[in-house]
Amino acid sequence: MQEFTYSPLPDGTLQVAGYRGDEAEVVVPEICGGKRITVLGDRLFRGHGEITSVRIPDGVTDLGEFLFDGCLGLRHIALPSSLTDLWGYTFVRCGLEEILLPDSLTGIPPFAFKDCKNLRRVVCGVGMRRIYSWAFGGCDALEEFICPKETVISPKAFLSKEPEP
Repeated sequence: MQEFTYSPLPDGTLQVAGYRGDEAEVVVPEICGGKRITVLGDRLFRGHGEITSVRIPDGVTDLGEFLFDGCLGLRHIALPSSLTDLWGYTFVRCGLEEILLPDSLTGIPPFAFKDCKNLRRVVCGVGMRRIYSWAFGGCDALEEFICPKETVISPKAFLSKEPEP
């Protein structure tokens, strides 16, 4: 079972505001009631440890805060080419092992992947311009990180916390 609830956005599109379900594979709808879905709201899948994969449709531009917090079973996610914004803590404490970020995404905010203990590989798209402090803090298994040479990476991007003075 998968049930989604929606809220309207000022531009006439929809945000997925709620989720109830128990399936391992989640497919987010592209349209509801003739309106395009562009935002996955804060905490939408938080704590759903049963989720192993998520398919997000093209047209989604924003992924909210704590969206996948505690989704320890999450291993695969297909991000849309339309994605432009991650909010803080989007993937915090989830089970991802690898992530391919689309060319349309230009930045990774603080704490976006904090404590993703299984994350081994990150591939940024050609549009990546900035990776902020603590974006990958606590990602202890990270072995491969690929991004464009012009990407500005904070010296604190891979730190878990502010170093002691």
